[in-house]
Amino acid sequence: MSSIYDFVARDISGREVQISEYRGKVLLIVNTASQCGFTPQYAGLEALYGDLREKGLVVLGFPCNQFGRQEPGNAAEIASFCKLTYDVSFPMFAKIDVNGPEASPLFVWLKSQAPGLLGSQGIKWNFTKFLVDREGKVIERFAPATKPEAIRSRIESLL
Repeated sequence: MSSIYDFVARDISGREVQISEYRGKVLLIVNTASQCGFTPQYAGLEALYGDLREKGLVVLGFPCNQFGRQEPGNAAEIASFCKLTYDVSFPMFAKIDVNGPEASPLFVWLKSQAPGLLGSQGIKWNFTKFLVDREGKVIERFAPATKPEAIRSRIESLL
């Protein structure tokens, strides 16, 4: 795959979504988890989405259970947790792997476009963030500890 728009992912309700549906938008793609020390970042992600979606930002959340088994729930439980606890309104997708032989092709591609520290490809933990510009180019990868509000100005520069 040569473009982010070539990928398809299942949303949290099981519907196939063409990533090309988001063509022309700035994307913040995040692997998430409901029982992680970084889980409160859902609030920051939702705030960014609420404040900037009219300008063209879309946050895409991909639950992942690969790190400390911090996303054990099924799709309905994850969706309920996100809505009831953080009033998440940005698109959430089906639970995926981000590393290993079963890794989502989208995340394999994202990691190749924006390697981590010292060029490593693997994602180290939940809430790793990938920022994609309106043309579909991966601009930057942010570590799990980087709070959403800390990258607001970087996102705004792309809107």
